[in-house]
Amino acid sequence: MRDLIASEWQKVWTGKAWWALALAATLLCVLADAGFLTQALDELDQGTTTVARTTASLVQGWFMVELVAALATMLAMTREFSSGSVMRTTLLGGSRLRVLGAKLTVAAATGAVFALGAGVLAAVSPWVFLAGQDFGPQWTAEATRTLLGVMGVVVAGALWGCLLGLIIRQQVVAVVVMLLSTWLVSGGLQRLAPDVGRFTIDEAMAAVYQDSSTAGLLSTPWAIVVLAAWIAAAAVAGRALFLRRDLP
Repeated sequence: MRDLIASEWQKVWTGKAWWALALAATLLCVLADAGFLTQALDELDQGTTTVARTTASLVQGWFMVELVAALATMLAMTREFSSGSVMRTTLLGGSRLRVLGAKLTVAAATGAVFALGAGVLAAVSPWVFLAGQDFGPQWTAEATRTLLGVMGVVVAGALWGCLLGLIIRQQVVAVVVMLLSTWLVSGGLQRLAPDVGRFTIDEAMAAVYQDSSTAGLLSTPWAIVVLAAWIAAAAVAGRALFLRRDLP
């Protein structure tokens, strides 16, 4: 099993895709924090926000690493189906169940690596972005919860991307489905039918990382339950399809 996990790990981190995704995520998060800071400075002048809230907002901006972690594991999964090498992996791995276990283990570990990187950058970002201001960051319990939430959704996103790739199998379709569900479906439902939209996986993630810009989100404990339920449902569906459907 150790060799199988090492093999799956190499598939995720070999090539240029992962660092290109990581670079893109860093740039997006920096731009997001720059936007948060501009808005926060105006609100601070008006007295409608606090330095502590601004600090937490700068930490929150790094939640977008979740999308990159999901894409990294999804591409690794669908690449094998597209090339047909998943059959060879299964034969060498001994059984489909062993291969599936190795892939999910590596997906979680990949998410942990991205989460660690996001956590470090998110933690230092308030000091970087507020360096030229007349005030410094105020780290509070809210900022700590936001940081832990950001890291948690990055790991969950890596698992979610891997499972979507396992279920859909086709690379382009899987990426399109994930991006549409993230940018259109979840956001649209949250605006049009918030009582339904808050139960989508993306809005549950938003509640976990303490998104204060979206109203009507679930409480954090319930959001964690909903997030776990989505991943569990995808795991059950992915397992059934992987064990029963023919492999290319």
